[in-house]
Amino acid sequence: QASKKASNKRQRGGQKSSSNVFSMFEQSQIQEFKEAFGCIDQDRDGVIKKQDLKETYAQLGKLNVKEEELDEMLNEGKGPINFTVFLTLFGEKLSGTDPEDTILAAFKLFDPNGTGFVNKDEFRRLLMNQADKFTAEEVDQAFALAPIDPTGNIDYKSLCYIITHGDEKEES
Repeated sequence: QASKKASNKRQRGGQKSSSNVFSMFEQSQIQEFKEAFGCIDQDRDGVIKKQDLKETYAQLGKLNVKEEELDEMLNEGKGPINFTVFLTLFGEKLSGTDPEDTILAAFKLFDPNGTGFVNKDEFRRLLMNQADKFTAEEVDQAFALAPIDPTGNIDYKSLCYIITHGDEKEES
């Protein structure tokens, strides 16, 4: 629903809003993107380069990133990736997608019976053994916010809401 409101807002704004990437996001989102950009721009020169990406991946524990993979990422910017280009790339990726729907769709892959729940222990095993493997500590952090019932099932619809809208308990 939020994305419908956002797209209505953009449509009402007319032609100008589509050309200004900053109008696609709320101020708080832009601030979060600035922080992310700052984390990736390791040498603080205002432009993300291959070395910045390598160092960022290294900090995240991924040391063997292929040069082609890094080149592909940088080529998406079609030139130097400054903050405006960075924001534009995210705008293109996010436009038309409701993050809540995207996350729900991902969880549904682990819920073939459509119950709205995934088993905590099975999900932990998947997170620690598939793709970008999580550490036990990372899984514990992820589960700290997760609504888990007494039988050990995660209510992923509620979790998606918390991920996309924030946790009420956190803000009080």
